[in-house]
Amino acid sequence: MRIFFYNIIFFSILLLLNAGTFAQSKKDLEKKRLQNQKDIEYTNKLLKETKKNTESSYNNLLILNQKITFRQDIIHSISAEVKLLENKIDDNRLVINSLEADMKKLKDQYAKMIIHAYKHRNSYDNLMFILASDNFNQAYKRLKYLQQYSEYRKKQADLINQTQIVLRSKISELEVKKNEKELLLKSKQEENIMLTLEKSEQDKIITTLKDKESELKKQLTEQIETSKKLQKEIERIIAEEVKKAAERAKTKTTTKASATSSFDLTPEEKLISDKFDSNKGLLPWPTERGIITGLFGEHPHPVLSNITIQNNGIDISTTEGASVRAIFDGEVSKIVTIPGANKAILIRHGNFFTLYSNLATVSVKSGDHVTTKQIVGKIDTEGTKTTLHFELWQESNKLNPAIWLTKKQ
Repeated sequence: MRIFFYNIIFFSILLLLNAGTFAQSKKDLEKKRLQNQKDIEYTNKLLKETKKNTESSYNNLLILNQKITFRQDIIHSISAEVKLLENKIDDNRLVINSLEADMKKLKDQYAKMIIHAYKHRNSYDNLMFILASDNFNQAYKRLKYLQQYSEYRKKQADLINQTQIVLRSKISELEVKKNEKELLLKSKQEENIMLTLEKSEQDKIITTLKDKESELKKQLTEQIETSKKLQKEIERIIAEEVKKAAERAKTKTTTKASATSSFDLTPEEKLISDKFDSNKGLLPWPTERGIITGLFGEHPHPVLSNITIQNNGIDISTTEGASVRAIFDGEVSKIVTIPGANKAILIRHGNFFTLYSNLATVSVKSGDHVTTKQIVGKIDTEGTKTTLHFELWQESNKLNPAIWLTKKQ
């Protein structure tokens, strides 16, 4: 009986531990799936705006590409959830099979005890069994034996009931998990259908845009020139900041360590810089809502063959009239106007810099101190395209902003 009792305890503990891990993993996957669904709803809103222009646009393609990425992430999350459920179902089946085997043994043993008790049901027989003892000590042992046997039967019956309760619970849980799996598989099938339709639409837009190859190449050339002017201006401003820091350093005693740095930071600036660095992956987005339609670094052009595009930051597509926000406390270093990039704001956070360009209007000026999420301007809308170009620098080094921003919006 102890073995069966320990089995129930063992499986109960095992199930509790697995349940905790399963619940956490499932919660994370569901959270990611819901976020992707929200992102898809938002891309639908953006696509609806871009489709006001009857002509298929390059920006429309970029938004659709991101929507397809979100859709693929949802399908991946669903597949992972299904796998988790399948593992949980297998665990439940293993426990159920073990409990059923234990139940059979318990019932077989209990049945033998009942038969034995029936055959010796006469209390007179029990009395004679005790009185037939050779001595008092033996009589006492026989009495204790009968009492323990009776208690053992009671415990055996209780154990059968406990096992039945656990078994019924696991069978019920198994049915729930099976239903969840069926719903997820149905959802995955629907998502795959949507993905096929979106990829078909993607192919149509690419085909349309390829007929405008010369126009796209002209736009790309203009973008490259604008990017070069913007980078040159940023480098100039950062060089000015380095010069200012060097001049400050002359007025005070500096350590050898600080003298080797590009920036000689004040205690306040050092604090801001350290806080900025420690918030990597947690910084708020420069827009209240948006999707990344231009990735950092070098990438193949989505339409033009054998052509790569270089992006010093990321491009965030959002809705018309959207405001831009400072992603952290800092000081406005400079506001510049770049042909093709409209107005741009460079904000310094210690030895980090954030750039917000393609702004129609700005609501700050050079030297202003800004706080996290403070609105600093509004993004320009060209036709149906509202895109913020956002860059992140640490001194003279370009960083990928996407890995510094929070996953939540």
